[in-house]
Amino acid sequence: MQAKVVDWICGSFLPPGCSGELWLRGPAVMKGYLNNMEATTITIDRDGWLHTGDIVYFDEDGYLHIYDRLKEIIKYKGFQIAPADLEAVLISHPDILDAAVTAAMDEEAGEIPVAFVVKRQGSVLSQAAVVDFVAKQVAPYKKVRKVAEFYSSTQLQISKAFKEKSIAFIHIIGNYVKDVQAQIYYRDVLVSSSQLLSRMIP
Repeated sequence: MQAKVVDWICGSFLPPGCSGELWLRGPAVMKGYLNNMEATTITIDRDGWLHTGDIVYFDEDGYLHIYDRLKEIIKYKGFQIAPADLEAVLISHPDILDAAVTAAMDEEAGEIPVAFVVKRQGSVLSQAAVVDFVAKQVAPYKKVRKVAEFYSSTQLQISKAFKEKSIAFIHIIGNYVKDVQAQIYYRDVLVSSSQLLSRMIP
């Protein structure tokens, strides 16, 4: 089995330590999707490389680290942001137990990062403080733009599951709802629903 990490925009090979999309080739790789040539063509290129959609990197010892999915990439003003990068920054805060980051549609930027966090019991950490904490550690385009607070890990796990479902729905919105204001409305509904759901679970 062959494996390589490539820049998902231009397809160029990336060395150890650089994150990109994992491509696989070998006898164990599927030949394609049954009766779906379009999906096969998108997933497997002419040279037989399977584009997994996983964002990974190889360390200097040759170990593979998987930390995100390409479909979850947030596209902010032409920049691409991996939610896992922001989640790692968030959970490094002493008052944050867990965090999840997803995208919200924005008329000017296209998409903006939105964070959902679990605070430690008794913490007085504000949403503004969370935004400021992240902003000091990442490039300006990567900073979190909105924060929704969660108070239990159960609620956050539900939110993470909801995020997985909402990503597919968001793609449907982009394909079939062409009015920008309508897209923003539906995306906001998804984010608001996630927040509401979290408050319904004790």
